[in-house]
Amino acid sequence: VQLQASGGGLVQAGGSLRLSCAASGSIFRINAMGWYRQAPGNQRELVAAITNGGITNYADSVKGRFTISRDGAKNTVYLQMNSLKPEDAAVYYCNADRYGMQYWGKGTQVTVSS
Repeated sequence: VQLQASGGGLVQAGGSLRLSCAASGSIFRINAMGWYRQAPGNQRELVAAITNGGITNYADSVKGRFTISRDGAKNTVYLQMNSLKPEDAAVYYCNADRYGMQYWGKGTQVTVSS
């Protein structure tokens, strides 16, 4: 499974960004996809995830501000990030779970200026 993420960048606090992650390769039986983030000095943490059945899970810190969605036909998952805060700044990583194995894309930097 290969994951290609895009959409990071610099935004002012209160602004919005949308991240995209396209899966390719052995995508059969990908159970869930999601986004993690890692800020300097911090552990990588789950931001949001979505299963094949459309069940979503969010970190408490982003609930009500971020929305994860998927386009099955395009094998792509999106993360709409609104009302961004400086503490949302991090490298965001796309993740796929297939048969219990974890696959990671290259990170995309999100910078939020105050």
